[in-house]
Amino acid sequence: MKLSRFSSLLARSVTALGLGLCLAVPALASKAEAPASPKVLRYAFQVAETGFDPVQLSDTYSRIITSHIFEALYSYDYLARPIKVRPLTAAGMPEVSADFKTWTIRIQPGIYFTDDPAFKGKRRELVAEDYVYSYKRFADPASKSPSWTTVGDFGLIGLNELREQALKTKKPFNYEQPIEGLRALDRYTLQFKLKESRPRFLYGLAQSDLFGAVAREVMEAYADRSMEHPVGTGPFVLKDWRRSSRIVLEKNPAYRERYYEAEPAADDAEGQALLTRFKGRRIPMIDRVEIAIIEESQPRWLSFVGGEHDLLDRVPPEFVNVALPKGKLAPNLAQRGLQLFRVMGAESAFTFFNLEDPTLGGYNEERVALRRALSLALNIEREINGVRRGQAVPAQSMVPPHTSGYDAAYKSTNSDFDIPRAKALLDLYGYVDKDGDGWRDMPDGSPLVIEVATQPDALSRQYDELWQRNFGAINIRTKFFHGKWPEQLKQARAGKLMLWMLAESATSPDGLNSMLRLYGPAIGSRNYARFKSAEFDKIYEQLQVMPDGPEREALFLQAKRIQAAFVPEKTHVHRIINDMSQAWVIGYRRPLFSNDFWHFIDIDNSLKPSR
Repeated sequence: MKLSRFSSLLARSVTALGLGLCLAVPALASKAEAPASPKVLRYAFQVAETGFDPVQLSDTYSRIITSHIFEALYSYDYLARPIKVRPLTAAGMPEVSADFKTWTIRIQPGIYFTDDPAFKGKRRELVAEDYVYSYKRFADPASKSPSWTTVGDFGLIGLNELREQALKTKKPFNYEQPIEGLRALDRYTLQFKLKESRPRFLYGLAQSDLFGAVAREVMEAYADRSMEHPVGTGPFVLKDWRRSSRIVLEKNPAYRERYYEAEPAADDAEGQALLTRFKGRRIPMIDRVEIAIIEESQPRWLSFVGGEHDLLDRVPPEFVNVALPKGKLAPNLAQRGLQLFRVMGAESAFTFFNLEDPTLGGYNEERVALRRALSLALNIEREINGVRRGQAVPAQSMVPPHTSGYDAAYKSTNSDFDIPRAKALLDLYGYVDKDGDGWRDMPDGSPLVIEVATQPDALSRQYDELWQRNFGAINIRTKFFHGKWPEQLKQARAGKLMLWMLAESATSPDGLNSMLRLYGPAIGSRNYARFKSAEFDKIYEQLQVMPDGPEREALFLQAKRIQAAFVPEKTHVHRIINDMSQAWVIGYRRPLFSNDFWHFIDIDNSLKPSR
């Protein structure tokens, strides 16, 4: 951000915070004299995107973009709590066999992809074969999809074999070869056949960010540029992209007639009010979305309170005490009409320990003891009350709130902070100071140094201070490996980081999704710890096929105990999310399990102050 712009924002913010803003009454004008101003949503991402090809994505911020460009067969009801799934491009709910192995879905006729030169001047209708192609792309080794494990776990008959064929022959993936598990029965009818029962398969059909339909012509026309040329059937289209700087999308002018529908609970006063206001309105209601990438917290906050941004995606921890003292919106901000949206997120912040790392990896007692000691040295209460400003609760396992497998009463050693016990473990297993320099060494006498991956921003530096203090308390040296977030993610997938703290949001009400972080076949994608446990993998696979109920919850408990025993991951916290918006943003509600919301909000330009 240029200095002059920053100074302007600062001055405007001080005025707004101290004195409030005067809202000028707009001059009256006829429609002929002054056409309605476009409705533009402006806000910032705190982490840079990686691109917009669904098959190659795992980061939340890129997936926010793709969830508004592409469309899955189903979506989550925007207002329903508990969550409900409703048709999106599907004509109705699926026809499902009694054993949950066959799912037949009819697609709405008359849905079209956004115009693109790849279609050679013709309107391109969405058909069942597009979903066949889109799901097959995850199996194509050339895609190197981080979501292949998820799609592979669906158990689509013949899909894994098709992938193995490409790997063994080293020939291009055969998209033309039909498979039993993924077929277009006719132009508008799609059928999935699964090897095993999948009672919750519907959730996998309701993720537009990953499983929205793509057109084969587009993917082939822009084969080496698929991350920068998204073409879908969704409500928005990409208009401008400056990598890691600015993303602009506009309302899809050819989007089909779709209207605001939702089913909030009867006792959900806010949801019922939104439904009353918007029911029957054609969506999307806004014309344009402009996203800036602002990694530092202060300019992101100032851009919002200065009125340059309409929405603040998570109040930065450094400004929690200013924005919401004691968990409530500050009076001076409330007087300006600013809105606070506060919810316990279905997400976890965690640190993975690389089980293949020569220093802290492995499964013998010595290495498990080292990871346990490191976990015990992490002062989570200080992290919550200090850096996070109280906006989180200690986690007991990898399973987040609002999902199956989560139990608020469950307690494990995962959240324990115990320096004496950590030191005793290290002493017992030979991690002692052998050369007299005050720092612990490896049992063989070589230096013990923990390398923490981090990012070069102010908030990350606060966490770095915690790492250094926590590990210093048990006499372990720390050094830091700095890199931009997208680059660190690549390194993590490749198994090149010793440990790194990041966060993950649930994509469905099923807690099994979070357990992919420790599932053996997910190494190279979401199993950043590169953890291998036959017992854990067996439990994961049993959980896939079991219906919800007490027996399934008991298996979740076994999986959580394995995490606590081997410590491949230290789950720090489940975060409380505080979003804010300007008074003129109407209808915002953070989705629990999806990333799409732009088309459900409105901008009332008459409430904006005159400039």
